[in-house]
Amino acid sequence: MISSNLPALQVVIPLLAAPLCIILHNRILAWLLTVLVTLTSLGISCALLNRVLIEDSITYAMGGWIAPWGIEYYIDKLTAYMLLIINAIAVLVSIGARESIENEVASDRVYLFYTTFLLNLTGLVGVIITGDAFNLFVFIEIASLSSYAIISLGKNKYSLYAALKYLIFGTIGASFILISVGLLYAVTGTLNIADMSQRLVYAENTSTITTAFVFFIIGVGIKAAIFPLHLWLPDSYTYSPSIVSAFLAGTTTKVFIYVLIRFIYSLYGYEYSFYIESFNYLLMFAACGAILYGSFQAIKQDSIKRLLAYSSISQIGYMILGLALITELGLAASLINIFNHAFIKTGLFLAVAVIIYFYKTDSIENLSGMAKTSPFTFILFLISGLSIIGVPLTSGFISKWYLIKASIDAGYWFFVLIIVFSSVLAIIYIGRIIESAYFKPERKSAYMCDESRGVPYLLFISLCIFTFVNIYFGIETTLNVDLAMKISNDLMSH
Repeated sequence: MISSNLPALQVVIPLLAAPLCIILHNRILAWLLTVLVTLTSLGISCALLNRVLIEDSITYAMGGWIAPWGIEYYIDKLTAYMLLIINAIAVLVSIGARESIENEVASDRVYLFYTTFLLNLTGLVGVIITGDAFNLFVFIEIASLSSYAIISLGKNKYSLYAALKYLIFGTIGASFILISVGLLYAVTGTLNIADMSQRLVYAENTSTITTAFVFFIIGVGIKAAIFPLHLWLPDSYTYSPSIVSAFLAGTTTKVFIYVLIRFIYSLYGYEYSFYIESFNYLLMFAACGAILYGSFQAIKQDSIKRLLAYSSISQIGYMILGLALITELGLAASLINIFNHAFIKTGLFLAVAVIIYFYKTDSIENLSGMAKTSPFTFILFLISGLSIIGVPLTSGFISKWYLIKASIDAGYWFFVLIIVFSSVLAIIYIGRIIESAYFKPERKSAYMCDESRGVPYLLFISLCIFTFVNIYFGIETTLNVDLAMKISNDLMSH
């Protein structure tokens, strides 16, 4: 009985646990509940992945109402792949959250962090699993509203500004998505994505369909921070609590790129999206712009969090570039980048969380010579930094290797030059941090290591696991590469 209801439980469990954190009103109990819930969610996602590898796909009718009349949850390999990524990151972040969040959020608001964290997780897994277009919008709003709240919890005076800026851009993006859903409903008379896809084949009102297509792309582009619609991202990552930056960097933009992929391949069809609307050329421009702009901006930053935020914009460009190639290998490269970057960037932000825990700053200049007093932290940061660059035996190398291979196979040698050039730029901006921490003299300043503070063991455990995952998936690629290849084959065949 429970196994048959796993799709519903994937959403319901974190949704019900969120208000329970408010009822508990205790930061330790709320943290324990959050860890338990995320572990349960991860277990459910693993079970769903195992099932779809055997059964190919799973459909679940909410309340017994069969689609298209009721809301349907749909799980295929792509859905299960994304659920695994999001839930794995949620577990590891929640474990390390206790020490970091108590350092950066007022003690009387800590329980609110766990409430909004679980609501955010609810929204993200809901966006991934739903097969209903309007339900997709509802879960997008749950994820977005909780994101605005969780960003605003920081002690930094600019946290509210970052949350407000994200709110404005997020509302615009959500409005575009809702209008698109309304237009598609007007043409097809259904909200079920699978049913809508079939009816679009016979729809005659092409201008309405095209308008819906454009509106959806703009809305998702804002939500996924696709260049040049990325303006909310740098401030949101910089001024939110470090553990929030880590979770958002590893999940939010990846989920909306998933929405874009699902939209292209399961609703409109990639033939319409790429060949009739020539959407792939727009994606190529956006991807190349993101890769270069994000890298150049990262080089100029003094704040490590802001540097990593612009690096994320660049990495999003890699994901979009693979999608724009319109090949099976290109789509697989995009999915591999989603998987690997989620763990790499979360690990980097967790390293920053440790740095801020001890030094109360993430300024590159202020961290001069700090590798001498915190060697272990900076070694872990260095490993993930090498992965961003694309050094062999890291998952970042795997991501870039498959994207380069896909670009060559598609005949786009220019993209290979951009990828290699961006790796050189990554050496520069990661190298600035390493140079300051390892090779500059240690300075006596207000930002000296606070040795009176206890060691954040849970945060270190999470950081170590992310670093291990980064190396492991650079060597053993069954999950991140082989599964991505199967998913790509299924989507292109469909």
